Amino acid sequence: MNVLRIIGYIAAAILVLFGVLFIWAAFGQESHPEYICVGAISVAIGFGLIALASWKPGAPKPADNVTLKIDLPANVNLDSLKCKSCGGALTPDNIKMVAGAPVVTCPYCHTTYQLTEEPKW
Repeated sequence: MNVLRIIGYIAAAILVLFGVLFIWAAFGQESHPEYICVGAISVAIGFGLIALASWKPGAPKPADNVTLKIDLPANVNLDSLKCKSCGGALTPDNIKMVAGAPVVTCPYCHTTYQLTEEPKW
């Protein structure tokens, strides 16, 4: 919370407190009807300060399209990528990122496994 918000909340609390005291004093032994107006204005300004201090600017909208580039391990040729279980041909659409790792889901046998990086030497 920044300093201006704290000051705003403190000023609002003081204005609301004194506003309520003025309204309460208007109905005391000596009647002062003008105190009702002063108290109501003070309370209204106090609640306005609370609203102003709690206002936050709108967050920026997230991008509509998110592009995720996958860096496949080693020398992987997507044209010849085959399922480890059934040998079915896999396409780039079958590769998804899960928890930061490329995961392949076979459309034929529905096996899911993580791509592993083979040593490059």
